[in-house]
Amino acid sequence: MWKILNQKKPDDYVIATGKSNTVREFVEEAFRNIDIKITWKGKGVKEQGIDLKSRKTLVRIDSKYFRPLEVNNLLGDFSKAKKIIKWSPKISFKNLVKEMVLSDINKLSF
Repeated sequence: MWKILNQKKPDDYVIATGKSNTVREFVEEAFRNIDIKITWKGKGVKEQGIDLKSRKTLVRIDSKYFRPLEVNNLLGDFSKAKKIIKWSPKISFKNLVKEMVLSDINKLSF
């Protein structure tokens, strides 16, 4: 990231993978990192993520968190960062989720 800070002229860069993942994929991967297998039941706002082993509902959809102007697909284009500062993503989706989960676990373990 130092290349961004050392530019002669300030500019904006998109730092992204150029790949799209769903919230469902994120949830499943996050739980996988703590050895929980999620199965899905229901549809739409009634869909729930259930721990396959304990049968407890761990994920519920709450429409109060819906954003009225939300887009269905977000995909970051890092081509400008690649061209100007020679940056490209080096972490996979799975490894990023793992880092996030482990960081949260470490904060809870104080």
